Amino acid sequence: MTWTTRQRSEIAGHPAIVAGQGPVVLLLHGVGLRAEAWGSQIDALAGAGFRAIAPDMIGHGAAAPSGASSLEDFVAPVRAMVDGPAVVVGHSMGAMMALALGSEVQGVVAMNAVYRRSDAAKAAVTARAASLDGQTVADPEPTLARWFGTAPSEARHACEQWLRDADLAGYRAAYTVFAAEDGPEDAALAGLRCPALFLTGAEEPNSTPEMSQAMAALAPQGRCVVVEGAAHMLPMTHAAVVNAVLVEFAERCLR
Repeated sequence: MTWTTRQRSEIAGHPAIVAGQGPVVLLLHGVGLRAEAWGSQIDALAGAGFRAIAPDMIGHGAAAPSGASSLEDFVAPVRAMVDGPAVVVGHSMGAMMALALGSEVQGVVAMNAVYRRSDAAKAAVTARAASLDGQTVADPEPTLARWFGTAPSEARHACEQWLRDADLAGYRAAYTVFAAEDGPEDAALAGLRCPALFLTGAEEPNSTPEMSQAMAALAPQGRCVVVEGAAHMLPMTHAAVVNAVLVEFAERCLR
């Protein structure tokens, strides 16, 4: 698949790619990316009779930076997009945002979500956040290596371009929040009343299968799916698997 730039609409005053008609599935991307990262899922959900809405995170894509400094600051614009029955799907930092909306929707999918990082992982992500000055472009290669390994691919190339073109202040603000968060509170997971799906890759070193399994065990209607051979960029590298899981989940929650 080629991840080309798509037209935006204004939803609650915020830029988003919108496709299809029917119950809403809201798709929230991670740090350094943009709404196009969900390209395959947008097409699959729209084709299955859903209205796919993929907003740009604050400071990413067509969304201007706004001084956001907390997870709630990033959640607020997308919360305004939920005005009826919906499933919210988030990837990486988007998963943190999706879980924050869990009490307001009919279903939540947390993809490659962090939960209780190890001390080593905390130190590494904190160091990466501290290295960002908001003025110079960080070398994307270490990030791409964590996400994809070293083999070239269209997905890897697309992410490299997005990382190189990212608004520097917006990227720094989002990554600082991402590094400071350590996953949802146990009480919030235990209090989820909607179905909750935790999806990650078997080869994911930072949002590990163990993290997803632990969160699913706490959520009353939690389920964990681990995709073999996958790492961090599931929506792009394993789109067919992700699409099938999301369509089935949205059908169960919204039909």
